[in-house]
Amino acid sequence: MATNLHLDDRLIREAMTLGKHPTKKAAVTQALTSYIRRLRQQRILKLFGTIDFDPEYDYKKQRSRT
Repeated sequence: MATNLHLDDRLIREAMTLGKHPTKKAAVTQALTSYIRRLRQQRILKLFGTIDFDPEYDYKKQRSRT
């Protein structure tokens, strides 16, 4: 999908340099990928403490299945 964006030249140059990206597209794609990953991690962190844990669960017993 073609999209026109007005990007801060200083930021895009720094991202390209630090990330060793050959193109602006590569730098923006990496930035979006990292942003999405971070947002997903934050959603997962919100689940901590909300899921019940069974202290009697034996993961080793589940492995054997005999």
